[in-house]
Amino acid sequence: MDLGLTGKTALITGGTKGIGLACAKALMAEGVQIVIAGRSQASVDAALADLGGGQGLVADLRSAEEAAGLVASCHELIGDIDILVCSAGAAQRTVPAKLTPDHWRAAMDAKFFTYVNVIDPVVKDMAARGTGRIVNIIGAGGKVASSIHLPGGSANAALMLATAGLGQAYADSGVRVVGLNPGATRTTRLQEGLKAQAEQAGTTVEEAEKQAVSRIPMGRMAEPEDIANMAVFLASDRASYVTGVTINMDGAVTATVV
Repeated sequence: MDLGLTGKTALITGGTKGIGLACAKALMAEGVQIVIAGRSQASVDAALADLGGGQGLVADLRSAEEAAGLVASCHELIGDIDILVCSAGAAQRTVPAKLTPDHWRAAMDAKFFTYVNVIDPVVKDMAARGTGRIVNIIGAGGKVASSIHLPGGSANAALMLATAGLGQAYADSGVRVVGLNPGATRTTRLQEGLKAQAEQAGTTVEEAEKQAVSRIPMGRMAEPEDIANMAVFLASDRASYVTGVTINMDGAVTATVV
């Protein structure tokens, strides 16, 4: 299927690993000119070597100033941003007994504001031009509470609401805003979560992974490419009437009517 993305431009935050890197690869395969963003030059350089092309920028997106600078630098590299994929930041998973107010605040900085700080200047620019697509990689933890992911899940829930609200607010401006809620996906972040689960249950990481897979009706965890394929479709005109929604991709773990 030709998604009609050849010649488009995209900024992918968190594009140096995991789902973000998979999105960068999938967009490049569709002929999109990409810029990836990461928190260190080493991670950006490694990702660009893996991609075999594209451009990269370094920024700590917890800072609104650095995020604005990133967007400005991206404009200098590729011009107008047609597609924004937000996949940067992840909250630390912590067992409830060890939580403090600082954990909750850090989770909002790490997952909510790393998205909003970039979305704010980009969505306004897209609206001024009358076109644009924003895909937020959020997480199933914002829909179903997990005892080891409460601060991060709360940040995810806030992002889901922001996605719905921005999608509605900018619908008449030619800008679409959509979200994806991946379930268990084989990334380094997954391994961190499994370690926290193992600690809480007093078991091994291997056993925690086995139990996690057993709860997935499809019988397997997602690969980053599974999520990236949907993100690229949503960024295309094939999904031209989809906005203001967040789509679950958890292998049918959450069997709810939305």
